[in-house]
Amino acid sequence: MLALSGVGGVVLGYVLRVLIGLAQRGSIELDIKQKLLQAQEKAAKIIAEAEFRGEVVETERLAPVEEREEKITLREERLAAREEFLDSRQRDLDDKEVEVRSREQQALHAKNEADKLTAARSKELANVAHLSEEKAREQLFSEIERTHEEAILLRLQKLAANGRERLEDKARNILTTIIHRLGNAVNADVLSLSVALPSEEVKGKIIGKEGRNIKAFERATGVDVLIDDVPDRITLSSFDPLRRAIAKIALEKLIADGRIQPAKIEETVEKTRVEVADIVKQKGEAAAYEAGVIGLDPKLVALLGRLHFRTSYGQNVLTHSIEMAHIAGMLATELGASAETARTAALLHDIGKAVDHEVQGTHVEIGRRILEKFGVSREIILAMQSHHDEHPYETPEAVIVQVADAISGGRPGARRDTVDRYLERLGDLERLAATFPGVEKVYAIAAGREIRVFVNPGKVSDLTMHKLARDIAKRIQEELKYPGEIKVNIIRENRVVEFAR
Repeated sequence: MLALSGVGGVVLGYVLRVLIGLAQRGSIELDIKQKLLQAQEKAAKIIAEAEFRGEVVETERLAPVEEREEKITLREERLAAREEFLDSRQRDLDDKEVEVRSREQQALHAKNEADKLTAARSKELANVAHLSEEKAREQLFSEIERTHEEAILLRLQKLAANGRERLEDKARNILTTIIHRLGNAVNADVLSLSVALPSEEVKGKIIGKEGRNIKAFERATGVDVLIDDVPDRITLSSFDPLRRAIAKIALEKLIADGRIQPAKIEETVEKTRVEVADIVKQKGEAAAYEAGVIGLDPKLVALLGRLHFRTSYGQNVLTHSIEMAHIAGMLATELGASAETARTAALLHDIGKAVDHEVQGTHVEIGRRILEKFGVSREIILAMQSHHDEHPYETPEAVIVQVADAISGGRPGARRDTVDRYLERLGDLERLAATFPGVEKVYAIAAGREIRVFVNPGKVSDLTMHKLARDIAKRIQEELKYPGEIKVNIIRENRVVEFAR
């Protein structure tokens, strides 16, 4: 009984345990189902939200594409319209080209026909008149010239006067401006070659016993000493201007010192040579600085300084060169040329005169060789070599240097000429103009700045007067040397005389 009740208790316990387990299992499955439903709902929300965001993103992404597509469509439409317009223009141009070619062919054909008719007419006229084409043309031109001589002459005179007036006004304005800007007086410095003596006793000291002092002085300086030409003065003569300057300074020092003897003479002359060499160098450097020219070789600067002791027609050559450099620089600036080249060429244009008494040749050729030796640029050499018309004008600066030379040398008071050279120049002018056919009388006036030529009216017509004036001016330029310019004035006069009785 106890065993049975034990078994029953076990069975009852087992059944209760099974029932409890089933109850717990149902509860877990219910929880799982609830959680599954919640998860499904949450997933659905996430998917819906994701789809919404995806649609938003897609809309935002497609919006620029659509805008660009619209712009591309509009651009394609404009390009299509432009292409259509260009095609239309091209068709119009093609049509016009065909029309122009047609007209050109017609014009060419008409010209050929006209040439044929002209040639046939000329040939027919030549056969009728028994003249060749060249002779007929010459006869026709001669007839036209005779018929319309007065009209042609008036036209030529008007054109020449108008052109000359415009050019002269322009040149006058430029030159006046340059001269006013220069603004310094011309220094016609003449280096005196005579030394004043304080008394006649000094003259005896200079001569010395049996003339030994004067012989020593001439031997040391290389100059000739003239004692009795002028009272109270001693004249120094030499072809070398530098020697004359050394001799003059040395003699003045000896007179001031009072001790005149051969040893003292040699010592004083040597010291003076050194001093003059320093003066030459200083003058050259000062001239280059004043003219605004830099970069010259020191030896070339020293040669330039020697021009301080050289004169031309009474004008100091170095002062003349400095003035030319200023004028040439301003002219080059006004005319758009190289001011540096013009200034340098003007400053060095007479460098050959520093040694022309030592070297054969004209000072222009000597100057060219000097500048080539010291490596001066070709542009400067070309500009300086034409200032006396010995070489052609190859650059604008060459013409500027020549004009500056004429301005500096031709200004009033710049130079002094001797009476003999003045009279000789006037005679040469009159003799040259008188050699032309048809010239009856020639007079040089205005100090040789103008010549008046009286012609025979039966041999020289109004039309040929212009040619005669040009030919005379050209001959003067080629054969004569003169400062400034010379005006050629042709006078043709008809006189009819009749007597009433």
